[in-house]
Amino acid sequence: MTPQEVLQHHLQLCDEVYQLTLEENRFLKQHQRTPEESLLARKRAFLTRLDDSLTALKASASVPPPGRPDVARKETIVKAREKILQILHLDRENEQLLLRYSLGVRPRPSGPTTAAPVSHVQRLYDRHV
Repeated sequence: MTPQEVLQHHLQLCDEVYQLTLEENRFLKQHQRTPEESLLARKRAFLTRLDDSLTALKASASVPPPGRPDVARKETIVKAREKILQILHLDRENEQLLLRYSLGVRPRPSGPTTAAPVSHVQRLYDRHV
């Protein structure tokens, strides 16, 4: 593959990872529990593909670029970086949701209620959220 094709493949893989992370986010918000094993297995499979893609990127980076600047290559790199930042942001939110649901913390109701007393762990968590 040419360096541009390697970059395009990596960008496509980043898009797929973003869609999977978005799917995980929707699941967490809807079901308020950890995802099913099938989703976790898909995430693990993406790790292998990402590892292979990074190896290919490193190999293609050793190929010297042509004499004049390659605008398409730069645009692809910028798009990949932006997608990676989106993935990281969404993954951080997913981790916070996983922590919240694993601790058994539920969102607070908006109005006054006569709910059961809040646990010490929940109060500590609520202070830091």
